[in-house]
Amino acid sequence: MRFYRQPDLESHPFPNQILAMDLLKRLVESDAFQHFVIAVIVINAITLGLETSPAATAAAGGLLHFLDRAALMVFVTELAIKLIVYRHNFFRSGWNVFDFIIVGITVVPVGENVSVLRALRILRALRLVSVVPSMRKVVGALLRAVPGMMSVLTLLLLVFYISAVMSTKLFGASFPDWFGSLGASFFTLFQVMTLESWSMGIVRPVMELHPYAWLFFITFILLTTFAVLNLFIAIVVDAMSVSEHNEGEQTRTLVKADHDELMGEIRALRAEISAIKENRL
Repeated sequence: MRFYRQPDLESHPFPNQILAMDLLKRLVESDAFQHFVIAVIVINAITLGLETSPAATAAAGGLLHFLDRAALMVFVTELAIKLIVYRHNFFRSGWNVFDFIIVGITVVPVGENVSVLRALRILRALRLVSVVPSMRKVVGALLRAVPGMMSVLTLLLLVFYISAVMSTKLFGASFPDWFGSLGASFFTLFQVMTLESWSMGIVRPVMELHPYAWLFFITFILLTTFAVLNLFIAIVVDAMSVSEHNEGEQTRTLVKADHDELMGEIRALRAEISAIKENRL
C-alpha cells in the first residue's frame, strides 16, 4: 500500500518542477507501470531464449533484435526516471542498486566475439525478482536466514567430513574411483545425499564386497537428506514468517499515522467551523 501526499506548491519557488516530479513519482510507483515493466521483462526473456534457436533467428532475427533493443530502452528509461525522481536516495534501496547493476552490465558495449558478455543479457530476467513483491519477500527471507543457515551448513560439512574419512578408510581400497581419496569420497557422498542413483549405482555394488555397508549409507542419508537439509527449510520458512510479520507491522504503522493525521485535520476543521459560528453569533 502506498500513501501519496500532495506536494506544497505555494511555498516552492518552482511549482511546475515539483509538480512534474510528483507526477513522475506517481508514474514509477503505480501498479500499471510495474505491470508494464514485468511484461517487458518476460517478453525480453522469451526473446533472448528464441535467439538461441537457429530456426527462430533465421525466421525472425530482425524482429528479435528490435524487441531486445526496445526492452533495453525501456529499462534504461525506467532507471533514468527513478534517478531523476529519487536522486541520491535511489542508491539507498538495495533493489534499485540491483536493477542498476543488471541493466548496466547488459548495456556495456561488446564486440561480436565476446560471447560471454553478450550472453549476460539474459540477466535482465533477474529483474523479475526486484519488481515482483512476492519474489522480493522470498529473497529477503533468504538473506535474513543466512546466519542460521551458516550454522546448519557448518554442521552439514562436519557430517560430510567425518563420513568422507570413514568411507575412504572403509571402501577406498575396493572402490578407488568412488572412495580412493577424500575428494572422491566427498563427491560420491554428495551424489548419495541427492539420492541420485545412490542405491543401484553406489550402495549395492559396495554391498557386494561389504555386506554391512548399508548401515553406513542409511545412517548418512538420514543425517543429511532427512535431518540437516530439512533444517534449511525450517530456517527459511521461519525467516519468511518473520518477514510477513514485520511487513504487517509497518503497514499498520503507516495506516495508523495516516489515520491520526486525518483525524487531526478533521478536529482542526471542526474547531475552525465552531470558531466561525461563534463569531457570527
